[in-house]
Amino acid sequence: MEHVSFDSLLMAFMLTLFAGLSTAIGAGLAFFAKGKSTVFLSIGLGFSAGVMIYVSFMEILGKSKDAFSQLYESRLLGESLAIAAFFGGIALSALIDYLIPEDVNPHEMKSDRELLELKPQETGLLYKSSDLKRTGIFTALAIGIHNFPEGFATFMSALDNFTIGATIAFAIAIHNIPEGMAVSLPIYHATGDKKTAFWYAALSGLAEPAGAVIGFFLLFPFLGVATMGMTFGIVAGIMIYISFDELLPAARIYGNAHTTIGGITLGMLVMALSLIAFKAV
Repeated sequence: MEHVSFDSLLMAFMLTLFAGLSTAIGAGLAFFAKGKSTVFLSIGLGFSAGVMIYVSFMEILGKSKDAFSQLYESRLLGESLAIAAFFGGIALSALIDYLIPEDVNPHEMKSDRELLELKPQETGLLYKSSDLKRTGIFTALAIGIHNFPEGFATFMSALDNFTIGATIAFAIAIHNIPEGMAVSLPIYHATGDKKTAFWYAALSGLAEPAGAVIGFFLLFPFLGVATMGMTFGIVAGIMIYISFDELLPAARIYGNAHTTIGGITLGMLVMALSLIAFKAV
């Protein structure tokens, strides 16, 4: 990655932009979805987790170890530094979660009552419009903050390996759809304005490509073997945290144990076949 072409940068950015703007898809679905079945969403979230867990442990963490091992004669030291970067990525994600209030944190599962509040006209319950709008706006801000490291992870993965990056971008896009719904529904029911709700959700997703661009330009002057080793370790940690903290609990809530494991298995299979196909070329 020492010599990065403009075409590679552009393609990686477009994948990240696609993943981020999938929040807009969620916003649109929220206005028109009438059915109660969330089985497909459960499978999709499990699929996203399967993709990110598999590629993190089978590919990205290995790249971190290889990069660090090039710098030191001791393989043990290289692996130790990679593991330190990996847990650093987990710690970074956990810190972001800690700093965001629980009631608007998109990674915190909602109670039945909180989920009912998203559609007050369907439950007969009355809620203040100002409270609903506040929930939607702060959720948008929280998702935006979360999307920064996700965008960086997607962008760097695509820059190193387009096939892997495309698969990760698709997985991130799936998990961004319910986040878009979480932003748009409260704002829509508070204001009655679909356009306003839609644009808040879409803008929250733009933090994903913003995280990619900012992260890349911060690192670009220092790109080298050590930097890439650290970056890959952190990216793997971020994706593992997202998978276990958000995707798997959400997949279980929207479906059941069988839909969740089915999605995980499918995601791992697709990622494994993608890696084989890339290496065979």
